[in-house]
Amino acid sequence: MTAQDSPLARKLGAYLSLSKAELTVLESFHGERRSFPGGKELIHEGQPAPSAFVLFEGWASSFKVLRDGGRQIVDFQIPGDFLGLSNVLLRKSDHCIESITDIKASQFDAADLFGAIETCPRIASAVLWAASSDEAAAVERLVSLGRRDALERMAHFLLELGARLKQVGLATRQSYACPLSQYHLADALGLSPVHVNRVLRQLREDGLLTFRNGRVVFDDFDRLVTLCDFDMAYLDYEGPVLKTSSWEARKGTKTEATPQGGTERI
Repeated sequence: MTAQDSPLARKLGAYLSLSKAELTVLESFHGERRSFPGGKELIHEGQPAPSAFVLFEGWASSFKVLRDGGRQIVDFQIPGDFLGLSNVLLRKSDHCIESITDIKASQFDAADLFGAIETCPRIASAVLWAASSDEAAAVERLVSLGRRDALERMAHFLLELGARLKQVGLATRQSYACPLSQYHLADALGLSPVHVNRVLRQLREDGLLTFRNGRVVFDDFDRLVTLCDFDMAYLDYEGPVLKTSSWEARKGTKTEATPQGGTERI
């Protein structure tokens, strides 16, 4: 898989029209890939964490563990996502990250990240956009936990997950593969596994969605959107915001080929 075809390029490409030079820089994040089995803890809370990962295959989760052993999943990571990006800036990890399925990920440290940013400054804006998009999604999940009922919470979560997967080419408007168990959903949505089962059954019986055998199918996408008032504007997936280099944006100029084969400013 080349950098151009990778989930990371597809994700960052939602914000930035990547140039050949920038795609070359992204190759630095495609270094030695490591394979981890499902259920492997990559990062645990409190550990010195000078490095992070880019996920290329499989799914992972980030979570906090309480004193009584309870777990709150705060996010799920899919191909193209960073795992523990904040760890390259913080002295210690503030949460755990664990693989859900078998995964392939590439590890990088602060020097790799800052080297890429120094070489291609627009990469910094794309990474900042990715982090901002993740923050916006976290805000929506907080709203779900505090104010949406169980049906709305589940519908909103599965729609958001579908939008994220579609961005990196792993979903359609109709369906997507999903390895999450009812226990994962329970720990992410603040519900019991029994309640999760009831909610999924009601959504299926109402003809809205079916989650069975590792696949989510939107039986009535529009009604599902209406049910939970889902507005994907917060995900900002409408197309690249930055389409020219920062130099061109500042100068307000562009170049065109001249009849002699050179270029001229217009």
